[in-house]
Amino acid sequence: MKVIASSLRKGNVVELDGKLYVVLTAQNFHPGKGTPVTQVDMRRISDGVKVSERWRTTEQVERAHVDEREYDYLYEDGEGFHFMEPETYEQVTVSPDVVGDGKAFLKEGTRVYLQVHNGVAIAIELPQKVAVAITETEPVVKGQTASSSYKPAMTDIGLRVMVPPHVGAGTRIIINTEDLSYVERAKD
Repeated sequence: MKVIASSLRKGNVVELDGKLYVVLTAQNFHPGKGTPVTQVDMRRISDGVKVSERWRTTEQVERAHVDEREYDYLYEDGEGFHFMEPETYEQVTVSPDVVGDGKAFLKEGTRVYLQVHNGVAIAIELPQKVAVAITETEPVVKGQTASSSYKPAMTDIGLRVMVPPHVGAGTRIIINTEDLSYVERAKD
């Protein structure tokens, strides 16, 4: 299926010269003079090589037909990460290079979207927001609560995030999985 280059997003799968690529980043540039272009960083699925492409925003790009379904995370072992399709109970093993840095967000039962092409998982879409607990952070400095400054904090899943001054150790917060930014305090 052909789509215009400006509509490509992270996680889309495109076909170039008979090979499949998963989009890692896609940015549209509109210079004051000249033609607007879309800069796309991709990973070739067959061997993991990263490639950078630039198209005019109106150019047609072949988007590969990929089966995208919900899966629940089960566990990780020597073979890779194991996921189960909730309705058919069919299990899929995903290689660690497909999961990448997203493995920190995978807890048993986490619902993700897997993109499968010819029976092989080629891309994973994590939940946009996850709840984590703060394990350690700097103490609150009196009078600093009104400013919009952030302080570093360590989470229970081993990630370092920046949080507002009022957040202390033991607090559960919601973070954005794409850029690890603080969203809000968890309501649980």
